[in-house]
Amino acid sequence: MAHETIDGTYRQTNLPNESPEYLARRDELRLAEIELMRQRERCAELRRSLPKATPIADYEFLEGPSLDKGNEPIRMVRLSNLFTAPDRSLVVYQMMYGKKQTRPCPMCTAWLDAFNGVAHHLAQSIDLAVVAAAEPAALRAHAQARGWHRLRLLSAGDSTFKYDLGSEDREGNQDSTISVFTRANDGTLRHFYSVHPRLDADIK
Repeated sequence: MAHETIDGTYRQTNLPNESPEYLARRDELRLAEIELMRQRERCAELRRSLPKATPIADYEFLEGPSLDKGNEPIRMVRLSNLFTAPDRSLVVYQMMYGKKQTRPCPMCTAWLDAFNGVAHHLAQSIDLAVVAAAEPAALRAHAQARGWHRLRLLSAGDSTFKYDLGSEDREGNQDSTISVFTRANDGTLRHFYSVHPRLDADIK
């Protein structure tokens, strides 16, 4: 798509009645968007170049059958069981639900609605799971109401997984977190990266 520069302004539309003030402000925004894009690319490069992390425990979780097959039996699965093949990253969305968070987080629910819609595409290159502090029955009831049939749903149970990864404090308050894990050929599990909405104390 070809765009023109007219009177020193890079035009993204061909509308004839845009005011000089609007065009100037829109171009200021365009330059800020370019700066943001380049900063995102820098962040992505920093993320990719993180050094190898230390090994982590093979955490245990509770998992039920497919959502359309009731809530029993509940079985124990380990973090290592969530990897479906070698050389694949495991992405875990840690949902705010359970303990002090007595109701499912609406924002987490919105994100997981979206993940459920694209899970079959993500599965081409990564493994994806959802972990919540809620008991399996409560988590599954919410998932059934939302139609999350493409998501792997796990309860953290008595595991320290959520606390260790920073998505839960000692009092049981919850935070949403996305964590990425890797598994080496010898079976060693490593935490690669986690990100939280609040990256600093002054971010609310």
